[in-house]
Amino acid sequence: MTTQAKPAPGRSYLAIPGPSVIPEAVLSAMHRPAPNIYEGELVDMMPGLVADLKRVARTKHHVAMYISNGHGAWEAALSNVLAPGDRVLVLATGRFGHGWGEMATGLGAEVEVLDFGRSGTIDLDQVNARLQADYAHQIKAVMAVHVDTSSSVRNDIAALRDVLKAQDHPALLMADCIASLGCERFEMDDWGVDVMVTGSQKGLMVPPGMAFVFFNDRAEEVRERLPRVSRYWDWRTRAHATEFYQYHGGTAPTHHLYGLRTALDMIHEEGIEQVWRRHTTLARAVWAACEAWEAEGSLRLNIEDRDLRSHAVTALRLQSPHATELRNWVQENLGLTLGIGLGMAAPGEPAWHGFFRLGHMGHVNGHMIMGMLGGIEAGLSALKIDHGPGALEAAARVIGGEG
Repeated sequence: MTTQAKPAPGRSYLAIPGPSVIPEAVLSAMHRPAPNIYEGELVDMMPGLVADLKRVARTKHHVAMYISNGHGAWEAALSNVLAPGDRVLVLATGRFGHGWGEMATGLGAEVEVLDFGRSGTIDLDQVNARLQADYAHQIKAVMAVHVDTSSSVRNDIAALRDVLKAQDHPALLMADCIASLGCERFEMDDWGVDVMVTGSQKGLMVPPGMAFVFFNDRAEEVRERLPRVSRYWDWRTRAHATEFYQYHGGTAPTHHLYGLRTALDMIHEEGIEQVWRRHTTLARAVWAACEAWEAEGSLRLNIEDRDLRSHAVTALRLQSPHATELRNWVQENLGLTLGIGLGMAAPGEPAWHGFFRLGHMGHVNGHMIMGMLGGIEAGLSALKIDHGPGALEAAARVIGGEG
């Protein structure tokens, strides 16, 4: 008796929504002996690194760097603009909106959450009504996630600023761009965002370990009025460093900085507008395949409206436990890793096995996306999970410029 060989050996493909695929050039840049942290090339490259980070964020204002993940960026941002007892309005469209709100609660803020569910965008009319009712301007900040990685919804941050303007409300507009920066169009200054947070491990194509808080002069004025900010989280010294150690509050993440320098060079060589267009095309190819699969069976895109879908991550539903079965099959047989469903059901519940996510962010191109989609098609077929035909052809048409 013969058994079919598993075609998994070879280069694996991590298709989760972060950490994203790390370019070989970034890995090579990081593969070096520890550098001198007191003088030399690492010290000399920092001003240019700061300038190029701000180019990606589309801001002329300030950036503070931290050795942390995105949760550290959340806390750093909040620590510089909130005092205990301050009220904030959190606009939640998935797990990560709630997570940022929980961080604010831990810092002593009074957190009010407007929850718009797990499959839709922010209702601007509700936000407008809430701000209109806040005639005493007790709300100090409005917090929103540009792309919630759990639900894959893309929120309209510029429209939020318009709502604040319409009410002449002084609250800071704070945006989480951890899943979107370097993947989605984001215009910090033009959209009137006061504070933006992101991490190194998604669109910036660098391993996890660095986080960034961008802020404008208006947010800096709020920081100046606070009676106390932890010396470590205080963004003033980091953003206005006069000595190298001040950028990171001590020893720098040396090898991450070399990787980041290379990643920024790659982004600017391609051009940020082209980076956005590439992500849009590849996302549309993913959607075309998924919409074809939807024609039969239980597979569904979590966000129905194309205009509200992220260009960096796609969340999907599949009758439980087929999502987990599919993830396991492609991992074991193809070396393809898909993302778990996050925040859609509690771990341990049967429903948890009915969600999965596809990451298409950062260092990705057409053949990688076609390979991912082909792997999913193989898994659906092998597991005899009902799905509609023509998915790969639909994706190929988009990438070929026909769709």
